[in-house]
Amino acid sequence: MSQALHPALQLLNRTSLVTQIIIGLLAGIALAVIAPQAALSVGFIGNVFVSALKAVAPVLVFILVMSSIANHQQGQQTHIRPILLMYLIGTFSAALVAVVASFAFPSSLVLSSQAAELTPPGGIGEVLKTLLMNVVDNPVNALLNGNFIGILAWAIGLGFAFRHASAGSKQLLGELSNGVTAIVKLVIRLAPLGIFGLVAATLAESGFDALLGYLHLLVVLVGCMLLVALVVNPALVYWKIRRNPYPLVFTCLRESGITAFFTRSSAANIPVNLQLSQRLGLHEETYSVSIPLGATINMAGAAITITVLTMAAVHTLGIPVDLPTALLLSVLASISACGASGVAGGSLLLIPLACSLFGIPNDVAMQIVAIGFIIGIVQDSAETALNSSTDVLFTAAACMAQERKDS
Repeated sequence: MSQALHPALQLLNRTSLVTQIIIGLLAGIALAVIAPQAALSVGFIGNVFVSALKAVAPVLVFILVMSSIANHQQGQQTHIRPILLMYLIGTFSAALVAVVASFAFPSSLVLSSQAAELTPPGGIGEVLKTLLMNVVDNPVNALLNGNFIGILAWAIGLGFAFRHASAGSKQLLGELSNGVTAIVKLVIRLAPLGIFGLVAATLAESGFDALLGYLHLLVVLVGCMLLVALVVNPALVYWKIRRNPYPLVFTCLRESGITAFFTRSSAANIPVNLQLSQRLGLHEETYSVSIPLGATINMAGAAITITVLTMAAVHTLGIPVDLPTALLLSVLASISACGASGVAGGSLLLIPLACSLFGIPNDVAMQIVAIGFIIGIVQDSAETALNSSTDVLFTAAACMAQERKDS
């Protein structure tokens, strides 16, 4: 028996993780088609995988950032500022793409009387206030609730404090970082099983029947995200590294975007992105901060969702939109998207903010939110895949650009 298992384990080790994930994806689709009840049962495996990623991510970010700063050697450089600039430009560019696409391919919606039973934020000020309160959150509470803004703030503060600690204390932090990283690698190895469970259960439970009525809207949404992922982001990366960006773009989409698409959680994908950054040979002092920060503020997909759904509401209600108002919508969507992680419901609950720019009443705006939840099976998955893969992409581009300057 052991002799029979040995070749199978060898084959498993030789097969790349991405190939294993694709096999899990196809197996999940097949099970959902052949035996829907069984597919619902294996959904538990997917939930366990996502929960494991969400559980380990806050601890990993806290320990890794603190250790990186504490063990930072004088003379080493980090590249956070150019990465932040790329995050902001990428998010605003995505909102502009969504505005243009909404003008070119306007969507009309059938509004109903049912709206989501959720309370949107009252304004941009409330979103920014929430983010500021997250910065000063209790560290234990931040770890328990996965508040990465608060986790980053405490990790950076303690990291600078530990820079004056003894060599033994710094070594302990390094060993803690290595230990948590080893656990993360083990969790990520379970990704094929997790994807199998998530895909099987999602298709068996929801199917795609509910999406057909909103096919045009979905095509505009996903089309914008693909355009940003395959045209806008590569252009930004080329601007930084001055060489063919597509090998790096496809690596990030393949190894980060696929898992993010099915976990539908930027927080859960932080460990995947950190491991990918390590394999790409990026500066740990840089990616240990930029990746969790990107999961909070780098929200090109969210900007697209807010803009496209708002423009769909505007077109449905016959409200005229001029160019200055469209540009203002892009700015508002970008700022709102950066604050999406501080709002329950994410990008969808920020749609009423954008709708208020056109005087659309809150009850109508919440009907748009309800439609967003209906198409969320595709919208949220594509949005998360774009957001998360871009975190690694821009981090890698900034690091490579600096290496090109130094050489």
